[in-house]
Amino acid sequence: MFLIQRLGLLLFFVGLYVNCFGQYAATNSAIVREMLLFPEQEKHVHGSSIVSLPNGDFLAAWFYGSGERTADDVKIMGARLKKGEKSWSEPFQMADTPNLPDCNPVLFMNHAGKLFLVWIAVQANRWEYSILRCKTSTDFLRSGPPVWSWQDNILLKPDERFAQEVAAKFKDLPKSTTGWGGYAPRYDDLIMEASRDAGKRCIGWMTRIKPMLLEANRIVLPLYSDGFNMSLMAISDDDGTSWRPSLPVVGRGPIQPALVRKKNGHLVAYMRDSGDEPTRVHISESADQGESWTATTKTEIPNTASVEALVLQDGRWVFLGNDIDDGRYRLSLYLSDDEGKSWAWKTRLEDHPGGQGRYSYPSLIQTADGLLHLTYSHHTDDKRKSINYVVVDPRKLNRN
Repeated sequence: MFLIQRLGLLLFFVGLYVNCFGQYAATNSAIVREMLLFPEQEKHVHGSSIVSLPNGDFLAAWFYGSGERTADDVKIMGARLKKGEKSWSEPFQMADTPNLPDCNPVLFMNHAGKLFLVWIAVQANRWEYSILRCKTSTDFLRSGPPVWSWQDNILLKPDERFAQEVAAKFKDLPKSTTGWGGYAPRYDDLIMEASRDAGKRCIGWMTRIKPMLLEANRIVLPLYSDGFNMSLMAISDDDGTSWRPSLPVVGRGPIQPALVRKKNGHLVAYMRDSGDEPTRVHISESADQGESWTATTKTEIPNTASVEALVLQDGRWVFLGNDIDDGRYRLSLYLSDDEGKSWAWKTRLEDHPGGQGRYSYPSLIQTADGLLHLTYSHHTDDKRKSINYVVVDPRKLNRN
């Protein structure tokens, strides 16, 4: 009788698990691997980026320090996951501009297999004074940090067409008198005034998400400005040796673009919403390889904190971001088989009660085996922070 009672109790708890957690477990059955890059700690860690190296290693970078733009001890840190190993290396320094905060690193390989690290140094502790910095390496397969062979600033010079584009695109949008950008406590008039200032439009462009590599050695690197509260692309036609600005991506707060490419060759940017309510992911399209962009419109995807995007090897699109409008406690992965017209597959990578934790700023790549590798800020609370690494098999995602 005792054994029967024990068996009945066991079956009860199994049933309770299935009823309460079975749907969540099934939703996340596509997760192949998950781990923190380093143990949770109190310092601020944020803005990660991941790249796959030719020897099968992965390299990740993030910024680390006492805060963000107001903390001068912030530096770029990194770690390596060697092929076949089960844990990431001890963190190591990747970049540090003395007495300035270094933030928002982006790692990528150019067409020739050279490794790039692009990030920002925040002058005067204000985002809108940030300067783009860049390091490159061809010696990056050994343990520890890459051996950097070159470093410089990326200096952009948007000309008067920048102001003309802002004014023209605002005509396509409803007038707005709200905004929080550094140049725009009230929106349209002050943004247009700032856009005519050559000094303001030349600095403050910040990294966040990986670039797109196109034919003929073109690289399109997405940037954004907290001064203008909009975006812009840095374009290189010599594989990253020199850079020039695109026309701005104009809208009501479209920042931190993530790029995908349609079958017809057009580029599409999905952007975080930093503008008017309701907060929804912004979208814009370029028919000329990133040179100019349509005025942004809002999608149906809720958004408050971050986006990422990728075209898979099988042609499907992936969207990754905070699909809520009141925080960063949920991070979701969407898949589309019709170039973003609909999203038939969805899974939650993080799903917590409202206001509990912050999970944001993802970086997303796909390797030759079809697996998705991503990192993102994993802040359980103000004293427990790390960067999470997740591997997802998109072939195992359930259709909605």
